[in-house]
Amino acid sequence: MMADKRGSPMDMGSAMRDDGGGDETGSGGSTGVRTAETLLRLLPMGLCIVALVVMLKNSQTNDFGSLSYSNLGAFRYLVHANGICAGYSLLTAVFLTYIILAAGAVSMEVVYLAYNGDEAITWSEACGSFGGFCRRTVASVAITFAVVLCYAVLSLISSYRLFSKYDAPPVHGRSITKGIEIGATFHG
Repeated sequence: MMADKRGSPMDMGSAMRDDGGGDETGSGGSTGVRTAETLLRLLPMGLCIVALVVMLKNSQTNDFGSLSYSNLGAFRYLVHANGICAGYSLLTAVFLTYIILAAGAVSMEVVYLAYNGDEAITWSEACGSFGGFCRRTVASVAITFAVVLCYAVLSLISSYRLFSKYDAPPVHGRSITKGIEIGATFHG
């Protein structure tokens, strides 16, 4: 068996901390991939902070009353999820993707109800009266979904980098170079 830098699956932790030096053909350590990965770790942090600040400052008072993000549990969740993701975005992206995706989805449902209401349960639309609040809420939720997209791409890059460090398992009893043979006869 040849000794190489790849090691065993038990060494994945140290392999992930590899500086990316060495050959760049298939190792996932190219400078472009590392730069993209770094940017995709920093960009969501900034976007989470922007979405958090937009929602924290989001309140409106008019003749119908006052409305703030803190009045709705989904938006409080969105603020907390954005705060957590901003703080931990330099760590793992997969877990954060699920947190921020759930926060964005729940908040988008509330935004939908705010714009359209729900006649079945006699909720009227609120965005006619609180248009500024709704526009800022949509901006915060849209930024949150941009974060989800960044985390998804980062997860794909991380997966690529991890799995490109290891060879495919050998197939015993068949030649890999042959491929799949399909014996089909067409009777027309």
